[in-house]
Amino acid sequence: MLIKNRNESMELVMLKLLHARMKLTGSEQQHHLNLKKGLEGEMKFDSLISNLNSKFLILNDLLIESNKTTFQIDSLLITQDAIIPFEVKNYEGNYYYQDKNFYICSTGKEITNPLHQLNRIETLLRQFLQKHGFNFSIKGYLAFVNPEFFLYNAPQDEKMIFPPQLNYFIKNLNMKPSNLNSLHRKLADLLIQAHISESPYTRLPTYHYDQMRKGITCAACQSFLLSVGERIALCDQCGHKENIQEAIIRSVEEFKLLFPDKKVTTNEVYDWCQLVQSKKMIGRILRQNYQATGYGQWTYYK
Repeated sequence: MLIKNRNESMELVMLKLLHARMKLTGSEQQHHLNLKKGLEGEMKFDSLISNLNSKFLILNDLLIESNKTTFQIDSLLITQDAIIPFEVKNYEGNYYYQDKNFYICSTGKEITNPLHQLNRIETLLRQFLQKHGFNFSIKGYLAFVNPEFFLYNAPQDEKMIFPPQLNYFIKNLNMKPSNLNSLHRKLADLLIQAHISESPYTRLPTYHYDQMRKGITCAACQSFLLSVGERIALCDQCGHKENIQEAIIRSVEEFKLLFPDKKVTTNEVYDWCQLVQSKKMIGRILRQNYQATGYGQWTYYK
């Protein structure tokens, strides 16, 4: 039973908006790509564990602090006898394992050992649970979800689940007995309450309003190639259609997210959207969907 959904992180949302409207450095683009790819892998894993029976409690995307240390759990299962945290990796391409480390075949570059990450999660989670009076067994797994991933010299470590093994792993889990009670639900509630919604490790580039590309982006492909009519915004690149009012509201929300210190006024939104020629239309949409504060030329919207 799924009791905590996975949401796109605010960091990824912001980077997606910035990527569409300004030039990111090479390292910033790579960070954006890594976050995007990581989310895709986690969502793929979510679809797999959604096939589990309702006798398990599933919590996705937990960020918890224990002993002044923050740790993230991609997915967590609460079963009758054990807590199972998963570290999900969407690695692509060929890697090799040597001297207890992971390396990229094409470059020989060493990467952070995901098994060490999993062990850290297990240790911190165990400390957190013991602190709150829970003594469940903890057994974590490292799940590789990309079918185009291969690890040479892979150790016979039962903590690692490779792409061809994922379906069998889920099938085997389903066959195990799991009778949950109020204690298990109490634990799930504790983890949800302890979840930190905003990560302290967010990495965003410095940006300013003047360097932003103005205009309404396509909701589907983030292209600026839109044809805007009285009622519909049509993307000339992918063909996506969107009600013009919805497109303007979405653009206002992007503006508020990127520039929380700026006031939302008709003139600001007019400048931000660019393609909308009628200030009257913008003013009407703002009045209908936001709370007006002030009067006349000093009016702004919350």
